[in-house]
Amino acid sequence: MSQLEFYTGLSALWIALAWLPYILDRIMVRGLLGAMANPSPDLPAQSAWAVRAMAAHKVAVEAFVAFGPLAVLAMIRLPDDGYPGILAMTFFIGIFAHYWIYVAGITVLRTLSFALAALSTAALGLRV
Repeated sequence: MSQLEFYTGLSALWIALAWLPYILDRIMVRGLLGAMANPSPDLPAQSAWAVRAMAAHKVAVEAFVAFGPLAVLAMIRLPDDGYPGILAMTFFIGIFAHYWIYVAGITVLRTLSFALAALSTAALGLRV
């Protein structure tokens, strides 16, 4: 398995699991049935960190929509090039850090970590 395949898969796995913390908060705040209910203004609001986690997860999904196809294209067109693997690693580090920094509410670092992931995607697009 190449570094590109590993970090692209790890990014996808992380994004697939990143909803768990805010759903657990929803269960803690609203109870199990309230967490499964349709959205309603009557239900208690989620914790501030969980609202930020939902936003960070949405950003990660949107970022991966651009990165994922480029990574697959690089796997097909540039199988022996090591640079896309480095970019996949920096994308993962950026998007993973972005989530937790966003949850913690640290604004400047949040933007910088997202910029790392976005620039990794841009560089991968230019390389392909």
